[in-house]
Amino acid sequence: MSRTVSLTLELSVMRISIAFVGAASIATTFPLSLDAQRAKPAPEKTTHVSLASETAGREPKAFAPLVGSWVITKDAGNNVLFIDGRVWKRGQPAGGLADKARELYGARNEDFIESIKAFAYYPIAVYKGLDNFENGEIAVRFQMIGGTLDRCAGILFDVKPNGDYLTVRYNGTEDNVVLWTFNNGVRKFVNRATTPTPLELGTWHTLKISVHGTQLKSWLDDQPMHDYTLAHPVSGKIGVWSKTDSMIEFADFTVTPTSK
Repeated sequence: MSRTVSLTLELSVMRISIAFVGAASIATTFPLSLDAQRAKPAPEKTTHVSLASETAGREPKAFAPLVGSWVITKDAGNNVLFIDGRVWKRGQPAGGLADKARELYGARNEDFIESIKAFAYYPIAVYKGLDNFENGEIAVRFQMIGGTLDRCAGILFDVKPNGDYLTVRYNGTEDNVVLWTFNNGVRKFVNRATTPTPLELGTWHTLKISVHGTQLKSWLDDQPMHDYTLAHPVSGKIGVWSKTDSMIEFADFTVTPTSK
């Protein structure tokens, strides 16, 4: 074999070896990159509940009013959700309660109705766009318009088919943020934020909660209120809450569900 042929063969072998090593390197590193990408959690998606297409003077379509008189009204030209406590009557659920409960819970609606009647002086409106909230954040803006007995704006969550639920609410007659539980027809105090926070009528504010497992946190205008461990994980529908003769406007209801 000539020296020229020998050198040609050696160079060919070297090229093959380099190509093999390069291919092997790509084969081992590229799949890892894909795996790493697949391992990343899905981005958290925030749903902003728009009331822009709703009709002023009528009940909301995005929420199911179950207790109290909930209507769409205008504030500064924008649609807002208004709980009108001026027409509140003790023990009076919202009109069409049976049909609304059936829409939310189907055949299980009778237990829900019976429980809701026991809480009929706590107006609630359930958001229709999410069947089950377990972990994540919920926020809503509110404005107190009036109320003699109460001026309450709350976030409703952990709503069960039997009508049990939790709420974190602000009360303008007490200047505080409190966590309440409603269970088997009985309302119970759970935890009060230690910071008294007086708010003026006719001004907008933001109430927010986060739930991760049994850990609950709440904020009022970005100021921490609760850092509390719940008795059980949350699983249920969500919405907005009020009390007796409160007159409250709600807007910018947002929810960001997470895996944990």
